[in-house]
Amino acid sequence: MIVASLLLILVAVVLLVAGLAGGSSVLLVVSIAASLLAAVALVVGARQAAADRAAAQRPQRPSRTATPPADPAFAYGPPVEPEIPVQHVPPTVDAGGPGWRQPPEPPVTDVGAPVVGPGMVPATDDDEPGAQDVPPAQAALVARLDAEVRVVDGRPRYHLAHCAHLAGREHEPLPVGEAVELGFTPCAHCAPDTVLLADADRI
Repeated sequence: MIVASLLLILVAVVLLVAGLAGGSSVLLVVSIAASLLAAVALVVGARQAAADRAAAQRPQRPSRTATPPADPAFAYGPPVEPEIPVQHVPPTVDAGGPGWRQPPEPPVTDVGAPVVGPGMVPATDDDEPGAQDVPPAQAALVARLDAEVRVVDGRPRYHLAHCAHLAGREHEPLPVGEAVELGFTPCAHCAPDTVLLADADRI
């Protein structure tokens, strides 16, 4: 627009000079009209340049489709830690009272330990005999017997009264069915299940 206004001013000057030199009033009127058009073009061009400058200096608005935060876990507040499960420990009723027996500790099996003999499992520690290996059918029969065996608190085996592993230890009598129910297993040294089943067959 500014270039056009400059051209119109140049045309108006040329027409003014020609109209004055030739004494033509038509050239003078055309020169005045060209000057007015040049002025209008100059004003329009200046306003357009100012608007372009203002648009260039105006800060850009963020787009509506802005990228989400880097960590979406913090978009809706601080992170929530998961609840830590609490281990339930069953209460010990009448601990230490009369008739209370501590259940046996779970046996620790050593994979590389040799088998003591046929029908026997190796001992779980230095002074504890292994468990007698009994078929499930015979173990079920023993669990129904009322015969008496001996147990030591905190030890996993039940024994016959004459078992050498009871020597020097405090032990108590217990029906074999109750001993099995409490989690005790037969001693491999005195083999109570074999003896008890043989006695039951003789009755």
